[in-house]
Amino acid sequence: MARLTTYLDSIRARDPAPHSRWEILTYPGVWALAYHRVAHRLYRRRWYLAARIVNHWSRFVTAIDIHPGATIGRNFFIDHGFVVIGETATIGDDVTIYQCVTLGGTSPDNGVAGKRHPTIADGAIIGSGAQVLGPITVGARSRIGANAVVTRDVPEGAVMVGIPARPTVVEGAKATPRFVPYGTPCCDGFDPATQRVELLRCELEAMRKRLDALLDDGATQDRDRA
Repeated sequence: MARLTTYLDSIRARDPAPHSRWEILTYPGVWALAYHRVAHRLYRRRWYLAARIVNHWSRFVTAIDIHPGATIGRNFFIDHGFVVIGETATIGDDVTIYQCVTLGGTSPDNGVAGKRHPTIADGAIIGSGAQVLGPITVGARSRIGANAVVTRDVPEGAVMVGIPARPTVVEGAKATPRFVPYGTPCCDGFDPATQRVELLRCELEAMRKRLDALLDDGATQDRDRA
């Protein structure tokens, strides 16, 4: 009961809508996680058919599809439904996922199953509609903006937006400690009309660093020749 209370309080800290813990118990994300705990235990015991039956029932009543093989840590919160989590996905503690998110996998070319789905580190936030694909790692406390498509590793504390997802000039690790819904602040820097400017700034900074490195290499070679 103490662990359940802690879990419900962690959700209330991220969602101001519920007026009590009892109300949180009606959330489809809470039920989907409860069913997954059962299905995952059956899966680990190699009772695959029984695990799939629990999984299909959970998907029917919650509109959330979590493969029984997925590994999920504590205080995982799915806000609303229509979420898909693949078999080899690994999710850490205090992770928040919003509606219509997919933690999808890649198909191995050799036909041999392996690590095909993402690893989501502690405290990450994945905004609604985001697609995180492949055996990549989303760093701790990072944020994935709404509708972003992530196919590469995400650094710790980064804020990713766009298709394909790119880091913005704002770092999640340096932001205020309060919880940020949907993974991105509601400010001009994240408005669709101004996002392109932010991305261009990031690209310009990367080009400047590359140019400085090339100039340093050229200067070193000139000294060696002299």
